[in-house]
Amino acid sequence: MDQAILDAHSATSYLESMKTSNSVTANTSASEKLPVIYLPHGGGPWNVLDDAFGDAEGHARLRAYLESFGATYQHRVKALLVISGHWEEASPTLNFGQAPGMLYDYYGFPPHTYELKWPAPGCPEVAARAEVLLKQAGFTPVRETQRGYDHGTFVPLMVAFPDAKLPVAQLSLIKSLDPGAHFELGRALEPLRSEGVLIVGSGMSYHNMRGLMGGESRAGQASAEFDQWLAQTVSLADPEARKRALSQWASAPGGRESHPRSEHLVPLFVVAGAAGQDAGRPDFQSTLMGVRVSGHLFGTP
Repeated sequence: MDQAILDAHSATSYLESMKTSNSVTANTSASEKLPVIYLPHGGGPWNVLDDAFGDAEGHARLRAYLESFGATYQHRVKALLVISGHWEEASPTLNFGQAPGMLYDYYGFPPHTYELKWPAPGCPEVAARAEVLLKQAGFTPVRETQRGYDHGTFVPLMVAFPDAKLPVAQLSLIKSLDPGAHFELGRALEPLRSEGVLIVGSGMSYHNMRGLMGGESRAGQASAEFDQWLAQTVSLADPEARKRALSQWASAPGGRESHPRSEHLVPLFVVAGAAGQDAGRPDFQSTLMGVRVSGHLFGTP
């Protein structure tokens, strides 16, 4: 069968399955446009560590935020599309697995952190729909079925949705980490917002391990400067202005100090692209391990 026909068939199957799906109880109306969200996922498997990296209070605030996030959307959405800062590929890659396993992509933690389970079903239907949208935008997406949920996905979501019933599709970053390309990646996915799919970017607004572990004397100040710049930048309602500004993140106050490498910031670029005309704003602002971190929401919560 011709690939274009296959793509059209996948998109049709997706739309029909999302209309009739019994996998979740969602009351999202056909006309409702969901927001898009960039979440901080914390450090490693913090959610099951007694000491939580020595900042129990900071992680308690993050837990409360994630629990509130889950309560808000548990019964409003049909599926999640997650872009984690812990998955990079040469081309945007979509997980088509029916039941993804667990990917314990952290090191040196207690044995019980490698036995965590969060058996949320995969969502090949959303992956197929995203594949069509990305192709229409000129991307060359790749399919895979073996990768499990990395901790950028399962750690925040097992706090937000502990019953693990919402289907989850996963999309990788592109290894180039190019801001403009990821903004366009998100722009292509915007239609999902009107189809009951909540687009979630999972990263950290500050991700300098030396700073987090106390090895950078200016970490707190740099994180605060960059956090203020992010809040101002995501608030730009014009998508092109937002794209231009975010593309200059490395020269922003505290930018490169907050992100020696940008993989934890890039999910925000995807979310900002999917936001379209919707301006963003901080949805969570707190101190974690001595630095300022934030989450951002675009659209109507």
